[in-house]
Amino acid sequence: MPSQHVLPPESLRTRCSTDSFEFETTQDLADLPDGLEQARADEALRFGLAMSHPGYNVFVLGESGTGRHAIVTRLLNEIAAKRAAPPDLCYVHNFDDAQRPRLLTLPAGVGARLRTDMQAFVRDLGPGIDAALDSETHLTRIEALQEAHKAREEEALRELGKACADDGVSLLKTAEGFVFAPTREGEAMSPEAFDALPDDEKAAIEKKVGEWSDRLADLLEEFPGWRKALYEATRRAERDVLAPTVSHLSRSLRETYADLEAVQAFLDAVEKDLLDGGADWSGEEEEGREEEASSRFHRYLVKLLVDNEDTRGAPVIYEDNAGYGGLVGRIEHLVQMGNQVTHFHLIRAGALHRACGGYLILDADRLFAQPHAWEGLKRVLRSREIRIEAPAEAQGWNPTATLEPEPVSCDVKVVLIGDRSVFYLLNEHDPDFAELFKVAADFDDEMPRTPENVRYYTHLLAMLGRNADLLPFDRAAVARLVEQGARLAEHSGKLSLHTRKLADLMREADFHARSAKLGLVGREHVDWATAARARRFGRYAERVIESIVEGTTLITTDGVRSGQVNGLVVVELAGEQFGHPVRITATARLGDGDVVDIERETELGGAIHSKGVLILTAFLAARYARHQPLSLSASLVFEQSYAPVEGDSASLAELCALLSALADLPIRQSLAITGSVNQFGEAQVVGGVNEKIEGFFDLCSMRGLTGEHGVVIPVASVRHLMLREDVVEATRRGLFHIHTARTVDDALEILTGIPAGVPDAKGWMPPGTINARVARAVDHMAAVQSAYASGGNHRRTRRGRVD
Repeated sequence: MPSQHVLPPESLRTRCSTDSFEFETTQDLADLPDGLEQARADEALRFGLAMSHPGYNVFVLGESGTGRHAIVTRLLNEIAAKRAAPPDLCYVHNFDDAQRPRLLTLPAGVGARLRTDMQAFVRDLGPGIDAALDSETHLTRIEALQEAHKAREEEALRELGKACADDGVSLLKTAEGFVFAPTREGEAMSPEAFDALPDDEKAAIEKKVGEWSDRLADLLEEFPGWRKALYEATRRAERDVLAPTVSHLSRSLRETYADLEAVQAFLDAVEKDLLDGGADWSGEEEEGREEEASSRFHRYLVKLLVDNEDTRGAPVIYEDNAGYGGLVGRIEHLVQMGNQVTHFHLIRAGALHRACGGYLILDADRLFAQPHAWEGLKRVLRSREIRIEAPAEAQGWNPTATLEPEPVSCDVKVVLIGDRSVFYLLNEHDPDFAELFKVAADFDDEMPRTPENVRYYTHLLAMLGRNADLLPFDRAAVARLVEQGARLAEHSGKLSLHTRKLADLMREADFHARSAKLGLVGREHVDWATAARARRFGRYAERVIESIVEGTTLITTDGVRSGQVNGLVVVELAGEQFGHPVRITATARLGDGDVVDIERETELGGAIHSKGVLILTAFLAARYARHQPLSLSASLVFEQSYAPVEGDSASLAELCALLSALADLPIRQSLAITGSVNQFGEAQVVGGVNEKIEGFFDLCSMRGLTGEHGVVIPVASVRHLMLREDVVEATRRGLFHIHTARTVDDALEILTGIPAGVPDAKGWMPPGTINARVARAVDHMAAVQSAYASGGNHRRTRRGRVD
């Protein structure tokens, strides 16, 4: 086995030295500098937030757990602090149309004061009106008006009665109304006396009675006009007596808000409504009513929708319940006498109201999980105003009677935070998205592991610890966390920016340190936390290894076998990854050049896995059968695999197994291999290489390391190695080995211990090499196929050649 293919222990884990640290504990480190290592996203955010044109809202894309929310919030707070606070938003009663409350836009802090002042005004209003209307002067005036009206009606009736009496007819008032009766000698005639009169005399009397009845009817028709005049006079009297009271109560309000025309107009409407109401206000207060909105003067109160009195700078609002009503507001209803009723005091603000003049942060996943919320947000951003109304999609043919508040003009910047997949889907399928969210702030998931960035990382770790109120971490613990950051990035030369996972690990290490009653977190506590987390999530991985050790799952880790190789797979469960070996076998026989992927045929193989098998088939035909038919049939399978298989990281192992079966070359079972392969036979990088190596190492450790065990990986995957300490120690002691391969030839040499062979100028391979044996097998199959086709005997080829 060529020694240059074996990696030294120093290459398996890039350690973080504490020599460059200029601190003893994280307590000595300042917080993270703003914007460092997210320059692209920072620039995009600042650009989008500074653009005043419509549509320049920002979509923040990146992986969850990378601190997107914290960075966005910090930047928004920084920018918002330099801006003025937006105005207060209030709703008041519309005296022209009660169903359409009016909007009052007031300077920040004025809305709360106006609400309080109007509450005091309403409290004083009832007693003031009652006192004015119950004053002796007013009551005397009303009584005089009523008596004058009564005297006028009586005088008119009296004059009519006197006139008709002179004409021989008497006006009588009965329970059923006024009637006329003939008289004789000043006395009303009885019915019997009237019936005894001659017919001509009776006719004359009846004519008189008819004429006087008409005159009475004319008089009575004037009475409603007189009563209306009395009502108007009474109203004038009430206005006259109420005007000083109302003016006195509102004088301080008018002086306080003299420079606000909208408030003055509202006070004008309140005064007019009060004076027009008059005595209607008297005695209507219901006892026991505590809610201001239920009082007789509730329509004079102010509904404070958004209070910015304590807001410093522009508001920065994060809405985690991004439903339709949570964004655009809602109108609540009360049930009274079985009916739903509402009024302007039941208007509730949405997140967009609170963010007017500032910034609104939303999570894309939560937004799209709510019905109608996305359409509601787009409607507001397009029109730049907020209308509190039910979504059109939710309105039925018989909607509940509700209010139509005056829309709120809304100048807001929306920052939508989501995954990259969501961003690209929206761009592709929603034409409105690109128009409304013109700026994309793409957050990096990792950063280069340079000395400068390592120093930055230490500040990041210190800040995470302080934010979680953790114990200080010493230099060694910080170095261990830096190494874990590289492990999370799956790259020894990079550091992960998944701060959520780092913060969780730090909290758990802090727990172990506190359990030991220590005041400092050391490297051993980080190691304990890492091992404890692996144990918590390791049940399934342990069961897989246990199944292999017991022999239920057949995996061989010693001896040799043709057409059989140990591949490596990685499984992710609940965000945790672990690797384990899987047996890959291949068979070859005479055929028509088909390589059967049993996983694909049984619909267990994914598209990428099937692509890998097709690539190795193309490599096989291009290398060994360029000028003749590929006269073989082969089968590839993941043995004892009953779940879907996806990815091409086993294609290198599959190709090695196939070539081994063709050439009848035994493969060392003490080795496992991972890697994908292209059509030129070059080994390509794969993911999860650390977990794959560790999974095979754990199996070999349980069975006993002999010094023959190891894993073959592509050369390109070396930079991704951040293996566990026990794996590194085993390689240092010569008990385990990590081999690298650039091509399938390198891999086969390591797996078989036989040279691959390099063709000469004519394409002939040296005898006894791997490629010579494969080429000879392919040539033999082609010759046999040709012989069968011609009906003759087949002949054996003598030498192997790569065409």
